Amino acid sequence: MNRRDAIKATAAISAGLYLGTQTQSNFANSANEKINIACIGVGGRGFSNVNGCSKENLVAFCDVDENRAGKAYEKFPGVPQFSDFRKMFDEMENEIDAVVVSTPDHTHFHPSMWALLRDKHLYCEKPLAHNVWETRTITDTARERVLATQLGAQRHAKQNMRRVVEEIQAGVIGDVLEVYSWVGSSRGMPSPITSSQPVPDTLDWNLWLGPTTAERGYTDKLCPYEWRFWWDYGTGETGNWGCHILDIPFWALDLKYPTQVEASGPEVDPERTPKSMTTQFEFPANEKRPAVTLHWSQGKPEFAEKKKYDVKGLNTIFVGTKGNLACGFDNRKLFPADQFEDYKAPEKTIPDSPGFYQEWFNAIRGGEPASCNFDYTGPLSETVMLGNVAYRGGGFVWDSQTLKTVGNEQAQQLIREDYRKGWDI
Repeated sequence: MNRRDAIKATAAISAGLYLGTQTQSNFANSANEKINIACIGVGGRGFSNVNGCSKENLVAFCDVDENRAGKAYEKFPGVPQFSDFRKMFDEMENEIDAVVVSTPDHTHFHPSMWALLRDKHLYCEKPLAHNVWETRTITDTARERVLATQLGAQRHAKQNMRRVVEEIQAGVIGDVLEVYSWVGSSRGMPSPITSSQPVPDTLDWNLWLGPTTAERGYTDKLCPYEWRFWWDYGTGETGNWGCHILDIPFWALDLKYPTQVEASGPEVDPERTPKSMTTQFEFPANEKRPAVTLHWSQGKPEFAEKKKYDVKGLNTIFVGTKGNLACGFDNRKLFPADQFEDYKAPEKTIPDSPGFYQEWFNAIRGGEPASCNFDYTGPLSETVMLGNVAYRGGGFVWDSQTLKTVGNEQAQQLIREDYRKGWDI
């Protein structure tokens, strides 16, 4: 990224600007013309995204691991293949309308920005990036360039999610003052890496490392999946599940940026993500609701245990002035149960999704912004990242306009990361 583009992309951040909701796409093709899509990262979750976009015109695949990308290459043998996204853009920029990024967390930012600065519409897997600064930069750049975006929080399209939002916004449980959300997982703190292995012939390990300054030797304890639980590459279960689960309260309560963040958990390991942690976010009141405290935890919160609610298969409890609503992606319950025996659901006001990928395609063609466009999911992803920052660096008052952890310099160091030579911005 040259200096001129970098300054332009970050101007809104420096000025502390928020320019409103995402505008409609600048895609000029006719409604019947297929969208030319390039996919970066086509193995694992990336293969699902390839299939999700296959009704359009797949014009390029890029993956650093030929073996992991094999299914996509076999299913779509006519699509040109690349290992370096920069070379892909050099050769095919004029043939690409939109880009899908499905790489590990630490390599979301660079291909995403290359796409946006070339005016390519963008679908990016969650979390949007590896740190807060990257997330805000992507969000503001997409808005400035009037591009259609979608974060890979696919559960947003589920019907039950819409019913939860309708019930909360209709005041079924009164004013919501607190929310408890969690992921029932103890994954994290993988075994220490004490040695490296020969790099497989099918993998470009240098490109897999990408911008990170942690230049470890190859090991299958990192690639293809366990990177998720190492701070240099992943964001732990908070980054893995937070954008899915916190999507529920963010949507229902119209949350944006927290003003204060606290966290607790086991002793912080400088390299590996924890098996459990608890975070707390304070959100100011707006014209639709009072102030809200949002609790996020890896592991079921004490609140659920004390209430003795049956929350099996659920992940969120809204605490209201007239009752509580517990929900997950596919189910919901009202408590106390006897209080809602004669309950009638409010009228449906949120239309069904035409399909999560179809939302993005429609937006590219000039329709309404996709439901998980970056103006909505950028603040959601930032909040997820801030939870990790508070756990690793201590709590802070958050100034969302200047991206400052007020009074906590240790936490401030985690808002943006250094890149190794050749990847600087």
